[in-house]
Amino acid sequence: MDALRQMTRRNAVRGMAATAASLTFPCPSIAQSAARIAVVGGGFGGASCARALKRIEPKLEVTLIEPNRTFIACPFSNEVIAGLREIEAQHFTYDRIIAEGITVIAQAAAKIDPQRRVVGLADGQSLDYDRLVLAPGIDIRFDALPGYDEEASARMPHAWKAGEQTVLLRKQLEAMDDGGLVALVAPAGPSRCPPAPYERASLIAHYLQTKKPRSKIIILDAKDAIPQQRLFESAWNELYPGMIERVSLSQGGRVTSVDPSSNTIVTDFGDYTAQVANVVPPQQAGRIAAIAGAVDNTGWCPIDPVTFASTLLPNIHVIGDACFGGVIPKSASAANTEASACAEAVASLISGRQPTIPRLTGACYSTVAPGYAFSQSGTYQPRDGLFAEIESSSSPVDARRELRVREADNAQSWYKTITADAFG
Repeated sequence: MDALRQMTRRNAVRGMAATAASLTFPCPSIAQSAARIAVVGGGFGGASCARALKRIEPKLEVTLIEPNRTFIACPFSNEVIAGLREIEAQHFTYDRIIAEGITVIAQAAAKIDPQRRVVGLADGQSLDYDRLVLAPGIDIRFDALPGYDEEASARMPHAWKAGEQTVLLRKQLEAMDDGGLVALVAPAGPSRCPPAPYERASLIAHYLQTKKPRSKIIILDAKDAIPQQRLFESAWNELYPGMIERVSLSQGGRVTSVDPSSNTIVTDFGDYTAQVANVVPPQQAGRIAAIAGAVDNTGWCPIDPVTFASTLLPNIHVIGDACFGGVIPKSASAANTEASACAEAVASLISGRQPTIPRLTGACYSTVAPGYAFSQSGTYQPRDGLFAEIESSSSPVDARRELRVREADNAQSWYKTITADAFG
């Protein structure tokens, strides 16, 4: 991670000179007429940013470019996998966003010309912009793990993008025999929602305990330390004794290849054949960010943490999972708070004002059983060209069950709030 930060800082220094002028003064065309802001990606980051821009300055011409007419949320999708929730509860439309005067184009962005400030759409049409916000989320790196490609994901689902893969993994668990082995492959960082693999393992264990109690789950992990490790391990010992085994990096948990035909997972120290294999491979910024030229050799988008401006391209900002901004996690909560700060920065730049230094806050809830959750939160500010964590807190390990119940309720409230903020 230190090497990654140093690499990104070097890229940031090179890019800042190229973008400095566009970050200081609005161009005359923007100052004389309503500015055109295009937002690519309709997830928590993009949808929240589009709405925030329109609220800050109603005169802005805000266009959201998103090929899917329905957004399927990842938070709480682990409950869908465990049979505690239906996938329809994850569905959100863009109707309220349209009602607020934001143009929604149901097309994929196919190319971006930063010099001409044009987004090319999948149907061949194009859209001019004055400033562009990229919020493309993540793409799976199907070239990163030998044996694992898009075809293999139909046999060994990753379920790291909510939707068909989520339902597929649930159906595989329902079809497996009692006494079968579930294998979950957890990637090295950076990746979307770092605690999510361990929440998923917990909720799968809850399903197995309820429906197929002779089954077990093994986590093959490319990391030694995991977020909230003591909290997860304490919960597993309390709720699922003997059902969950985690093999860390130093214990030989790094997966080197997979064989979808036999559901075999190969690690440094041995092979595992599972009845259900949930393989979460490495990830990278969404493809359109690379097409635009906003991605560096880390696979992510380096940004100026004050304005979220790309350090590689002029008049383009990047928020959410796609950006690399330091220690702030890739999560829905982070994307939502980044969206608001980015909207403020864009509005300031357009009007010729100096953007304020953002102070971002985020919370992450992990549900390990119905009525049992814990959380962690952080506050982040720019420091040395990246976001640094200036405050943090986590649930106590030795808390009474009443606190776990209360945090499970808080998680439900958080989900309602963040989805309402993004989608209405």
